[in-house]
Amino acid sequence: MSTRFPFDPAPFLPFRDKKALDRVRNIKKSEICKHPRKNFKIRVIEDQAAFGFAYLLDIVSGIKRALDEGRRHVIILPAPNPQYAFVAEMINRLRIPCHHVHTFNMDEYADQDGNTAPRDWKGGFQYWMWHDLFRRIDPKLRIPEKQIHFPSTKNVASYSRMIEDLGGADICYGGIGWAGHIAFFEPHLGEEFGDDLDAYLNEGARLVDLHPITVCQNSLFCDCGCSGDLANCPPKAATIGPRDLKNSKRVSFWDGFTYGDVSWQRFITRLAAHGPVTPMVPASILQVLNSQLTLSGNIAADVVTESGERRTPIEFPK
Repeated sequence: MSTRFPFDPAPFLPFRDKKALDRVRNIKKSEICKHPRKNFKIRVIEDQAAFGFAYLLDIVSGIKRALDEGRRHVIILPAPNPQYAFVAEMINRLRIPCHHVHTFNMDEYADQDGNTAPRDWKGGFQYWMWHDLFRRIDPKLRIPEKQIHFPSTKNVASYSRMIEDLGGADICYGGIGWAGHIAFFEPHLGEEFGDDLDAYLNEGARLVDLHPITVCQNSLFCDCGCSGDLANCPPKAATIGPRDLKNSKRVSFWDGFTYGDVSWQRFITRLAAHGPVTPMVPASILQVLNSQLTLSGNIAADVVTESGERRTPIEFPK
């Protein structure tokens, strides 16, 4: 925030502590991996392609390691990504059986009445997870369908218990939303808990209203036509809660959303990783869990405080 033109953050923003906001936005790339909590690791993978490959490799190596050790492997997966197709390709090329794998997707859209999207709706997460990942795995290697789960209107009240009945997730993958959400567990839900972090960490899956910032974020993605069509994003979602991260043996978040040199994740990553641990910034709970946050080089880049700092002046020929 400019010291030459001081102003308060917009009232609709979930977290508005100006002192904390100023501190985190000034964290340089060279300092971003330094953190006082030993349980929370931050790393940067500079190259965007290498960042994507490392994420895919982490998923596949976890599946293979559990297979070799003769144990069940329970994964919480974030929203669909076209690169999930490469996970399926690795599994097929390496001939890795996945009969020991149980997956739980983080979330799914719901309508104004709380009805979650059907599997055949192309704007939904189920459709694309099946299209990009599950159906691409060779049937001889494929995860049994009864072991593939999505939160829904029918099961959301018991979804956290379903994960716990399997001993909790071995790994929970995710990324930090523009408003700081984890899955679709939104920052405005923090108003229910105040400063009671223990109660917050015990909150499981539920049906939620999406925060306006989340609607804006998702209107930029292909599910909504990459066109900023705010009216084409459903208003609610079924989602996992903080309890599901807390009960995971390992939490692995990956922040790498970029549009050329532009990224909304650059600031919110700093706030979640280095700001106060608060329900008003849901992803800040990564700081108190056994977790790792992996950043692309672009996300780790410095946050500028004046618009002109990234602007290239136009020079006309004389």
